[in-house]
Amino acid sequence: MDSDAMRGDGGDVYWRRRMSVLVGVLVVVAVVAWACSSGSGGPQPRSSAQTATSGPPAADPLLAGLRTLALGTASPTPTTTKATPTPTRVSRPGAPCDHTDLVLSLKGRQDVYPAGALPNLMATLVNTGPVMCTTDVGPRTMEIRITSGEDRIWSTSDCVSGDTSSVERLERGIPYVRSIDWDRKRSRTDCTTARVSALPGTYVAVARMGKLKSPLVVFHLR
Repeated sequence: MDSDAMRGDGGDVYWRRRMSVLVGVLVVVAVVAWACSSGSGGPQPRSSAQTATSGPPAADPLLAGLRTLALGTASPTPTTTKATPTPTRVSRPGAPCDHTDLVLSLKGRQDVYPAGALPNLMATLVNTGPVMCTTDVGPRTMEIRITSGEDRIWSTSDCVSGDTSSVERLERGIPYVRSIDWDRKRSRTDCTTARVSALPGTYVAVARMGKLKSPLVVFHLR
């Protein structure tokens, strides 16, 4: 703007307009401040420094406390989960064994079998429960299987006919033992094909019984 226009009537009009805009802004700020403080019992006195600042007014501690209290009341009460103790299982002597009370293992007599020697495997089943229990240790229920890689070579459950169950009483801590000799021939479930001798190589044996599985036994045929 020309400096001459700032003098006289033109200058007065300019500054009056600037003052009107400033007063309008201050009025809006005052109304907003009054509306925010009216919920706590009336307008709160403000210092000149708070009114003159260009940033937002400082948060009212009372209003902040009320908001926190309201949020805490509206939030659902957390549910405390109580640990439910596992009830002690009571067993009666002679009842069927629980698989969690049984330990199944398998061992081989040798690591390497020369030509003509039959591999021997010994399976043991131990009852660790509080009392004597009974379980089926028949060849289908308590299986011993031999594999070579992905190839299923032989199993005690193959080609078994008739009643194959064999219920045993397992006293606590006294192992049931089964020893078998593998004839080094492959087996099939249907029993219709001629049995073929297994080739020299590495084999893996394992005992299975329901959910139980023994550690693997690795041996070699020459």
